[in-house]
Amino acid sequence: MAKKAFTAEGTISVGPYSHAVESGGFIYLSGQIPLDFKTGKITEGDITLQTEQCFKNISNVLKAAGLTLESVVKITVFLTNMDDFSAMNSVYEKQFQAPFPARSAIGVAQLPLGARIEIEVMAHRD
Repeated sequence: MAKKAFTAEGTISVGPYSHAVESGGFIYLSGQIPLDFKTGKITEGDITLQTEQCFKNISNVLKAAGLTLESVVKITVFLTNMDDFSAMNSVYEKQFQAPFPARSAIGVAQLPLGARIEIEVMAHRD
């Protein structure tokens, strides 16, 4: 099966992976942590600011693939503290319109570079 990789401007990789890979009409985005491209560091502040940065990074990757958040069909959110769920959800709901993408939210012990959140996305090219 053929696949195509995408690298997004304004987004940083912290390992040997593609920002996104397309195969069979689906675009699989690597998890995005709240890494600020300008500083090269995790966005400081509460979970609201970190979630907003994750979505900026996701939007950059989708743009590199010629897509927008409207193309997203599935999201997985990883949180190091499930007490942050409500605040994350407040940012999340502003990113989409009904019908919302399918979503999972998972509590984890730790994320790269001390991030409090990581968001992984699957999109589809119509």
